[in-house]
Amino acid sequence: MIKAVIFDLDGTLLNRDASIQKFIVEQYERLNKWVGHIPREKYISRFIELDSRGYVWKDKVYQQMVNEFNINKITWEGLLQDYKDEFKYSCVPFPNLIKILDILKSRSIRLGMITNGKGQFRMTNIEALGIKNYFDTILISEWEGIKKPNPKIFKKALSQLNVSANESIYVGDHPLNDIKGAQNIGMKGIWKKDIQWVDVEADYVIDDLKELLPIIDDKLTRSGI
Repeated sequence: MIKAVIFDLDGTLLNRDASIQKFIVEQYERLNKWVGHIPREKYISRFIELDSRGYVWKDKVYQQMVNEFNINKITWEGLLQDYKDEFKYSCVPFPNLIKILDILKSRSIRLGMITNGKGQFRMTNIEALGIKNYFDTILISEWEGIKKPNPKIFKKALSQLNVSANESIYVGDHPLNDIKGAQNIGMKGIWKKDIQWVDVEADYVIDDLKELLPIIDDKLTRSGI
């Protein structure tokens, strides 16, 4: 019987690709008097390239951009602070996010989240999506001192939810950090498809969050519920 669903954040609940595109376009317009000497599309495309889909923290990204584009009217620290302050207004959820969380909560399924990244920045984005109060536990790697795929962070989430691995499923987009990390402690790993990877060895594969419901229903049925 499924008692808990644990989610990743970026690429699973938060459409980070859409969010970062929205943010960087708006940053260019907002700070145009300082970065307007750079062609718009070049500024946007270079940021996205250096960002490497969130795997490079923005201090490195902005330092590189300041050097490459000869930005001298605003510091890289100023650009980084703008990112910290403004990104929350660009957070784009994946379709059906709130609907699915509502349904899961209505079924008394406990909800958790494990995300790698900076603590307050991640929490601010979670709040911006309007989903913080749905979750019974939220573990962010910076605050926990451990990150996925370390089994300790998965086990801590299970402990806080008071469920066993075989009573839970994990939903994420990263083959190693999410799927293998969950499978390594006995959870079923559900891969939310991402164009960056192919042939991911997951227990289930979904394109849309609404596809979780048939998976949970099937497992409940087969458990005799």
